[in-house]
Parts: sequence; C-alpha cells; structure tokens
Amino acid sequence: MGKVAFIGGGGVRTPLVIFGINESFRQIGIDEIVLYDLDPQRVRWMAELGHAIVQREGGNLVVRATASLEDAVEGADFVLSSIRVGGIEARTKDEQIAIRHGYPGQETTGPAGMAMALRTLPIALEQARLVHKLAPEAWLINFTNPAGLITQAIMQHTEARVVGICDTPSELLHRIASALGASQHEVRCEYLGLNHLGWVRRIELHGRDVTDRVLADDQILNQLYSFPMFDHELIRSLRLIPTEYLLFYYSRGRVLKNQLAQNTTRGEEIGRLNHELFGQLGALLTSGNRNGALAAYIQYLNERSGSYMKLESSREILHSPSTVPEEDPFRAATGYHRVALDVMKALRGNESKRMIVNVRNQGAIEGMGADDVVEVPCGIANNSMTPEQCGPLPAPVRGLVLAVKEYERATIEAAISKSTTTARKAMLLHPAIGEWEPSESLLCDLCAI
Repeated sequence: MGKVAFIGGGGVRTPLVIFGINESFRQIGIDEIVLYDLDPQRVRWMAELGHAIVQREGGNLVVRATASLEDAVEGADFVLSSIRVGGIEARTKDEQIAIRHGYPGQETTGPAGMAMALRTLPIALEQARLVHKLAPEAWLINFTNPAGLITQAIMQHTEARVVGICDTPSELLHRIASALGASQHEVRCEYLGLNHLGWVRRIELHGRDVTDRVLADDQILNQLYSFPMFDHELIRSLRLIPTEYLLFYYSRGRVLKNQLAQNTTRGEEIGRLNHELFGQLGALLTSGNRNGALAAYIQYLNERSGSYMKLESSREILHSPSTVPEEDPFRAATGYHRVALDVMKALRGNESKRMIVNVRNQGAIEGMGADDVVEVPCGIANNSMTPEQCGPLPAPVRGLVLAVKEYERATIEAAISKSTTTARKAMLLHPAIGEWEPSESLLCDLCAI
C-alpha cells in the first residue's frame, strides 16, 4: 500500500479528501494520509474529523498529523498541496485593498490574486523542491491558488511531477449535463483556457452536437450557474459558455458595485464562517464529541457552498436563506476532493480517463507556448497525462487568454526576482488592472513584495 501527504492539512477541505481516500483506498493503493500544517491546533482537529469519518464509514485508512513537512512528504506516492500563506486574514486584507483602489476584490484575479501569487509562490516552490528530494516519484497535485500560475511556476523552476486541479470546470460540466437531463457519461464538452479563465465551446449529447440548442434555451442557461452571472446575450455573442470566474473580467463594474453595496468580501464571509466552525470544533472535540463535530462541519460546508458567488453576482442580501438545498457534501458529485481522487485513480489505472486539469500545453492549444500551463481535457492513465488537441483559441477570447498568460509569466518573474518594477509590469499586463500609474500605490498597499 502507499501514502498520501497533505500539505496544508489544517484546511477545511481536508476531511473531504480523507473521506474520498478512505472510500477509494483499494483503487489508489493508499492506506495512510499524513497531514501537515503550520497551525498545529487546526491540523489536529482535521485529523480528529478524519478519524470520525473513517470510523463512521468503515475502513482501515490511517490518518495522522505531523509537525514535520519532511515526515509528511518522505516516501509519499501522492502529495496534495492546498496552502494559504497568511491565512484567511491575508485574503481579506488583499480583497479590501483592491476594493479601496476601485477594483473587485477576489483572491485569484485582479490585484488580490496577484498579491496572493507573490506571497505564495516562493513557499510553493520550496515545498515542491522538497517533494522532489524526498519523494521523487510522487505526483504533486496542486490546488493551491492561483492554481494555474502556481502550477506553471513549479513546472518551470522545480523537477517535481506536478498537475494542477480545480473543480470549476467539472462543476460547469456537471451543470450542463443536469440541465440537459442527462448523465455525465452521455455528454461530452470541448473545453479550453487557463485556470479560472476557461470556456466550453461545444456540447455533444449522445454524440450529437447540441451547442446551438443550449445557447438558444434561456431555461438551460439559467441552470448553469448558482446565481445569475452572465447575460444570455453575452454568452450567445461569444458562442462560448464561460466558467464563473469570467465574471471578474466581463462584469467588473457590477461585481465591485455589489461588494460595495454589501460592504464585505468573500474573504470576510469565509473568515466569519471559519471562526464559527473552529469555535464549535474546539468545544466539541475537547469534550470527545466527534459525531457532533462532524455534524457541525457538514453544516458549515453546506452554508459555505450555498453562498458561493452570491455576493459578487447579485445585490441580494448575503445572509438571506440559501437557494441551494442541503446535501451530504462527502457524496457530492463535484468538488476538489472528487477531482483529486479522480486524478489519483486515473494515474493508478490502466484505462484512460478524460479529465480537465492544468498541465503543460505541449501543442494542445495552438498559438501558445509548449511549456505554458493550460487548462484542457487530458487522457490520464498509467502514471501519465496526455493533453487533448484543442486547436486555436476562439477569436473572441484569444487576446484575453494571451494577456493573462503574459501576466502570469511576469508575476512569476516578480516573485522570484523580488522586483517591484516587474510586479508593476505584471499589473499593467493584467486585463483586469491594465494601468501603470495606479500600480505603484496599489502594490505598496498590498505589501506583496
């Protein structure tokens, strides 16, 4: 059997991942998961929840926490990375600063996204080098945000075997299938782009092209997002179905107005939810009530997912009742833990599985560099990944994708060189910032370098 290391194991996704590994341990050959985090109390709580899950579900998965990154990583078959340098407090600060300067506040795009990248990238590279040293055959599965940029930096500057994952594409594909009244296996979507900058350009149902049908049907389009995000005429004009993070490019003014109206950000919202959760976990786990702690965790996940993108897409009162029905989040059809588990199972398997991940381009998208990290469907099997040939970028989004990729390159260079000028250049290149003069005070306030 084998071992999974989870860097950032004190994060709130950890119990979901533990559930998935415990459920699939025979398929992926894993009997131990080791959690590492800088916050010793939180990582102990996540391990406790993990023990409760294994006990509830049955299984022999060993869950343990460690204070040593080396102990976690050494000899691992897979290393999961989900770190947040500076914690939720840093995210909240970044988003508030962006709003104060007149930009939407979002942790992976715009000024706040750049601050997160600059703060995170040196740590991610250091950890990836350690992974290669202590577990050279391991796959490093990165869902540290901004996932595409961090994955590209790791590929460029380390020898670790890395793949970037995100649940945004799979969530959109799941919603498309659901809106068509079909199963995932009956629908095939052509998808391409970068992380948090991707589009579906063709939809097939039972092998027949139904793209025009989807684009023409308001009822179908209404079902593709948790809350109203994109004007249907915008989607039809592009002839592309954007993933939700395109909201921060296509509707920057609306997002900023909504954030100002609610006088808060997603980071603040998550900080409040986390504070409540950890207060409950501390009391319940101290008294030995693991089942109560697990129930509190499930309630937290449902409240968090039910409010996702609500603040940014609508001026509806943030704390009004959620329109998302409660469910068992462990058995949800989508989510980071599902993507991570599917990637691990595919890498262990003999039959190729088609998944959308962040990988080296290698000609998948024409007109982009071979070493550019892109988000495309890949055939994954037998410890390898083969990106699907996607052709050229659609004309309406070509400029946006190429500009964001140039921004990513400049941000990686700025993080490594510690150059303020290069960081300002990255802001200039970013389509959601795109100005030189404001970049000096913006960068100074973010204190990213």
